[in-house]
Amino acid sequence: MSLIVLAEKVFLGAVSSVAKLRRRRPGRVCRCDPDEEAAAASQAYPMVLVQIPMYNEREVYQLSIEAACRLTWPVDRLIVQVLDDSTDSVIKELVKGECERWATEEGINVKYETRKDRAGYKAGNLKEGMRHAYVRACEFVAMFDADFQPPPDFLVRTVPFLVHNPSLALVQTRWKFVNANDCLLTRMQEMSMDYHFKVEQEAGSSLCNFFGYNGTAGVWRTQAIVESGGWEDRTTAEDMDLALRAGLLGWEFVYVGSIKVKSELPSTLKAYRSQQHRWSCGPALLFKKMFWQILAAERVSVWKKWYMVYDFFIARRIVGTFYTFFFFSVLIPLNILLPEAQIPVWELIYIPIAITLLNSVGTPRSIHLVILWVLFENVMALHRFKAILIGFLEADRANEWIVTQKLGNLQKLKSIARLTGSYRFKDRFHFLEVFIGLFLLASACFDYLYRDDYVYLFVLPQSIMYFAIGFQFVGLNVSED
Repeated sequence: MSLIVLAEKVFLGAVSSVAKLRRRRPGRVCRCDPDEEAAAASQAYPMVLVQIPMYNEREVYQLSIEAACRLTWPVDRLIVQVLDDSTDSVIKELVKGECERWATEEGINVKYETRKDRAGYKAGNLKEGMRHAYVRACEFVAMFDADFQPPPDFLVRTVPFLVHNPSLALVQTRWKFVNANDCLLTRMQEMSMDYHFKVEQEAGSSLCNFFGYNGTAGVWRTQAIVESGGWEDRTTAEDMDLALRAGLLGWEFVYVGSIKVKSELPSTLKAYRSQQHRWSCGPALLFKKMFWQILAAERVSVWKKWYMVYDFFIARRIVGTFYTFFFFSVLIPLNILLPEAQIPVWELIYIPIAITLLNSVGTPRSIHLVILWVLFENVMALHRFKAILIGFLEADRANEWIVTQKLGNLQKLKSIARLTGSYRFKDRFHFLEVFIGLFLLASACFDYLYRDDYVYLFVLPQSIMYFAIGFQFVGLNVSED
């Protein structure tokens, strides 16, 4: 199992490295010259719809709406659609007022849309947004979550890929984090996300023009969305669901890492755990639902099917998560307590070190945090593994959707010291993490007292990280109010 994880990391790292060495940039593979549109009258520009789904986004709604309205694109060829699922009447009025302000004062075609209920959550919101009559005139759809702030030239740099390459369905861009330096939690998230974009997305784009859509900061061809069946709310991974269905129809994707869109990382452990539950549970359930459909697809090659099934799902999301949790939190402690269950040195030391180094290439500035990052990821693997099981078993929380808490302007108005307040003990206590932390601590003590193999040097730091997360000493403590 460890060899599977290592092979996947080496393979993806090699592909992304070769792509960079060969200067296989998206602009060299796909035609993306915007000069033809820039030199023509506005009618030569395609109609573009910009969708911003939101739910009670008091702290960030102004940022995303302003960024969308300031996009460099002819006003008569742009529609900004704000899809507001807010349940707070005050916030709804604020969002509506902001939309009306941009429409009246700046002349932007802003559509403020609501619906009767939140059926289908984000997928249902986007699906309802696509049903409006004016959307039929839009050839392309750009999507941004409420905390995303695209640069003004976003459409000028992305839409030409779709205009000049009819086989392309999606242009995905990279996320840039405005709050990466807020706390240790956000720094470690930055390391994971940078690896995802710089290695995993780059490799998928270079190998077979397929990767998982990130749900935001991308531009879709409307025709591809329609042909793929539109948005589905059967899982919490509606973005990956649409990407898979489009990929199985033969549509191609391109990842453009040079275009970066500002966004916000979860600053609280509770928000991060909820996000990771959704990101792990959804793909597991989707894999269960689409496995045979992937194998039976007739419009894609065997190579692409192999990539979708093995690398995209099994190695990366299932085996990788299970190995990370089971090896470091179960197998090594059992190796201490049960002497007959010996782990070879190469598996205990060499392979984990190699995997760690490969994972750290995405964020060189945080290389000094790589050990803490590994310990943190090992604990979060427990949470992700639980979510994967829930997804496969379609348990009660399989379709649970909790909107990630965002701070936005709150961070500018209040200091970190004021944000970090006292929590009630029961709100900070996570039983399973504390229990495993105690198990690891006992194993480390046993190894130190009765054995001479120094394995406790691996186990003791891991137990401390379990306690840190179990008692919520990681991230900011921010009131949900």
